[in-house]
Amino acid sequence: MKIALCNEVIRELEFKAQCHLAVTLGYDGLELAPFTLAENPHLLNAQERNRLRQTAEEAGIEIVGLHWLLLTPKGLSINSRDPGVRQRTVEVMRGLIGLCADLGGKILVHGSPAQRNIPTDDDPQDAWFRARDTFAAVAADAEAAEVIYCLEPLSTEECNFINTVADAVTMVEAIGSPAIRTMIDHRAASLAEKETVADLLDRWLPTGLVRHVHVNETNRRAPGQGDSHFAPLFEALKRNAYNGVVSVEPFDYVPDGPSAAAIAIGYIRGVFEALS
Repeated sequence: MKIALCNEVIRELEFKAQCHLAVTLGYDGLELAPFTLAENPHLLNAQERNRLRQTAEEAGIEIVGLHWLLLTPKGLSINSRDPGVRQRTVEVMRGLIGLCADLGGKILVHGSPAQRNIPTDDDPQDAWFRARDTFAAVAADAEAAEVIYCLEPLSTEECNFINTVADAVTMVEAIGSPAIRTMIDHRAASLAEKETVADLLDRWLPTGLVRHVHVNETNRRAPGQGDSHFAPLFEALKRNAYNGVVSVEPFDYVPDGPSAAAIAIGYIRGVFEALS
């Protein structure tokens, strides 16, 4: 099991400094938010992709993948009624799949709540089918790039589409590609699911449908800065022989990004020691 840091937490730092800080703190990898790289990250040229990958390698840290995929460029949507918007979104998603592979990453996490929310005047079933077609359009690209594209369930606090793991699994199974899977975000699952996060992991990890995990507090801060108990989550991962990545993704950086990153990894390593 590897522990990664979502790089927007320390995005005020230059990328080389992000890599060195993550290594110094004890992280195994960085999970990159494309908007921290460029306004049009899917169009980064080969030279810039090589520079990013080489910078991480020289620092001794792995780029594990990408998340928060559709914040930039503006105007994207997986289920818009406008076919032109959806086609542009597919093109960006394909570009990000290629970017992930070029950077050495293996996982893409599709959250992006604003770019999937269904307007009140739209038909939810029609929107579901449009989203299915959007995801299906990039499945072969993900397969060819040998990456896993994960649909992230988000709570109703954030959006009104794909709120539970079961929702995501329904979509994944409708697409039918081994490269399209789902994941579990601790905060979102704590808010949206009836089961505990540990029980969700016990139920879904054996199916192979859950392939990634994000950890954060329900108060939006880093693990160790709230009331959540993460030992059961890590016990479930250990019990199910999870050998993937767990990425730290707080949204509220207290007192600042680097400090939140340090608190999180210290807390998680302490949980590991207690469970060993």
